[in-house]
Amino acid sequence: MVEIQVPGSKSITARALFLSACADGVSYLQRPLRSDDTEAFAEGLESLGYGIEQDAQEWRVQGTSAGPHMKDAVVQCRDAGTAARFLPALAACGHGRFHFDASDQMRRRPVRPVVKALEALGAGIRYDGVEGHLPLTIEAAGLQGGEITIDAGISSQFLTALLMAGPLMEQGLAVEVPRIVSAPYVEMTVEMMRRFGVEVETGSSWYRVPAQPYRAQQYMVEPDASTSSYFFAAAALTGNSVTVSGLGSRSLQGDIEFVRVLEEMGAQVDVAEDQVTVTGTGTLRGIDVNMRNISDTMPTLAAIAPFAEGPVRITDVYNTRVKECDRLAACEENLGRLGVPVRTGPDWIEILPGTPKEAVIACHRDHRIAMSFSVTGLRSKGITLDDPQCVQKTFPGFHEALDRVRESWALTAGF
Repeated sequence: MVEIQVPGSKSITARALFLSACADGVSYLQRPLRSDDTEAFAEGLESLGYGIEQDAQEWRVQGTSAGPHMKDAVVQCRDAGTAARFLPALAACGHGRFHFDASDQMRRRPVRPVVKALEALGAGIRYDGVEGHLPLTIEAAGLQGGEITIDAGISSQFLTALLMAGPLMEQGLAVEVPRIVSAPYVEMTVEMMRRFGVEVETGSSWYRVPAQPYRAQQYMVEPDASTSSYFFAAAALTGNSVTVSGLGSRSLQGDIEFVRVLEEMGAQVDVAEDQVTVTGTGTLRGIDVNMRNISDTMPTLAAIAPFAEGPVRITDVYNTRVKECDRLAACEENLGRLGVPVRTGPDWIEILPGTPKEAVIACHRDHRIAMSFSVTGLRSKGITLDDPQCVQKTFPGFHEALDRVRESWALTAGF
């Protein structure tokens, strides 16, 4: 068995930064993720006037319940969807003019639902390019709050942004949500808000957040479950065993459920309170699985699917078409490059058993495509990535970590 230390959760780090910024006093974030996305988020907060001190194991955030200190700021979100969707909601709670822009890749991703909601709550917003996308400018005079409806069927980040900003609004916030994807991410948001001292009422399709103060916290960031999926998949694929410590049955992250998909395919899975172990059994069964709630792990499953004994069909993942790239199309393209039979529809992909051949993987600047098909390379020689460094977005040391795991397995003669 190999034990691996996975970096902190990107999703939790971004939320913890936002919540710390909203709380009067200093919050201490322990073991946060240091990557392109989280650094973009932290720099965005600094651009808005929040104080952040960083060292290797802890970030200290000087927060305030009064909204951003700056009255005029330019925020560059780079490739980070969390920064591009969350930080405008925080800026709208302040007073001033705030301009948001991002990379060409992030400019292609939608922000309309959260912008429309912020406008309804009292923010003045102007698109400075293509409507529904960054760049944009916010003329903020605080948010009145009240009742709104938002469609979170493309991304749960739109809803998360509003919920986290809700306690700063004069009347609080009541949100009706007719559609939602990746619901566990919203559950994570609500639980983290509670840990920062805020009460949130929830129903089957609604949320209510009264106006109230956040409390500064000392917060430990758990390992990233989405990142862990590559190592769990690697163990299942190669018939080896891997343990991720710090992640377990009390995790806030819905993507931990990916190990249950591997279990259904034949892997042995042990989820303890503070660690998760996956052991491959030498075979993978075909599966028909709805991944709506864990769609970030869709490429991970697609990348090992050719080695299953039967077809692997993944459904209800339309939202993966509007991520860093169109992930359904990218998986179809790359499996095709590998010579693996594959079909896709609007929100599904089906992969038939096959023997991947030598090929160059088109990463499309998407960290999840790069990391997923790196796992495929554990069983197939000659697979290379056209952009291996795109993993900097969430796990700068990924390739080195995967090499260490592979070498450890080789030393135990299991691989």
